[in-house]
Parts: sequence; structure tokens; C-alpha cells
Amino acid sequence: MADLLRSASAEWKGDLRGGRGQMSASSGAFTDLAYSFTTRFENSPGSNPEEMIAAAHASCFSMAFANALSKEGHVPDSIRTTATCVMSPKEGGGFRVARMRLETVGQVSGVDEATFQRIAEQAKNNCPISVLLSPGLDTIELSARLA
Repeated sequence: MADLLRSASAEWKGDLRGGRGQMSASSGAFTDLAYSFTTRFENSPGSNPEEMIAAAHASCFSMAFANALSKEGHVPDSIRTTATCVMSPKEGGGFRVARMRLETVGQVSGVDEATFQRIAEQAKNNCPISVLLSPGLDTIELSARLA
């Protein structure tokens, strides 16, 4: 396997009831609706593809997870997800997303650890960005725990 040369992490955390959260990454932090930040990352100075992918995945997974919890009758108080995107060189130049790591911590009343992890895995399988990236990835790792 080729040496993994580039990686970046981004964290999304927020109050899911209001649909708002804060995204932080090395290029800065801001507060906005979870799905409306990608243009800011594309146009902000110092942003890079791995950071933008990590930021998009962190918020998308958090929202997919909150939705999956709600469908099973659980109201999440908060979810904090850190996504790390690892890119490797591809033949002919450029980079490809090789691995994604999602680490999520949630506060959800009345849910045990096993249920939390089961629903997190379902959310990973249904998260639009996970689905989009998975065919070309070596792996999407998931770590989920209650706060």
C-alpha cells in the first residue's frame, strides 16, 4: 500500500434540536446550519480537499445519526463527531481518499451503549457521504460511545 501522505480532521458539535452546530477545522471555526458550510470551506483561504471532506462527513454523519436515533424514538441532546480523512497518492498523480475515521460521542437519555453503537453503525451505512465515498475507500472506521 502506498504511503498515506495527507490527512485532516474536522469536528462538528451542536444542539440537534435546533439543527445548528459548530464546525471546527484547521482553517477556522464558524456556526451555521449543518449542511450549508461546504461553500465556505471551498472558498476559504487555507482550505484543502481532505479538510473539506472531513468537515462534510462529520456534519453529515452527525445529522444521519440524530435522524436514526429519532426514528427509534430517542431524542439526542447532542452529538459530537470528529471525522478524519486520510488521502494517499494515486497512480498518475493527485490523491484519492483512502480512509475515513469517524469518532462520535453522544448524549442521549435512556439509551444503553450497545443500542447507541448499533444505531451509529446503521447511520454510517445510511449517511449520504459514507455511501458516496465507500466504493472507493479502503475503509470507513467508526468509533461510537455515550458521553
